Amino acid sequence: MEVDMIFKIAAIGIIVSVLNQVLIRSGREEQAMMTTLAGLIVVLMMLIGEISNLFETVKSVFGL
Repeated sequence: MEVDMIFKIAAIGIIVSVLNQVLIRSGREEQAMMTTLAGLIVVLMMLIGEISNLFETVKSVFGL
């Protein structure tokens, strides 16, 4: 995995965490949960491409 991907995921985590705390402190727990879920979905979408590349590499190595 590329280092810049790790930094992007960390940045998303920090942003989601800050937004979550702001929303919770303002009494918007439902929006906080939605923010957390949105952050998770964004990270998963980023990782799906990397996982796909991994599978393609494995397939080519083993001639599948």
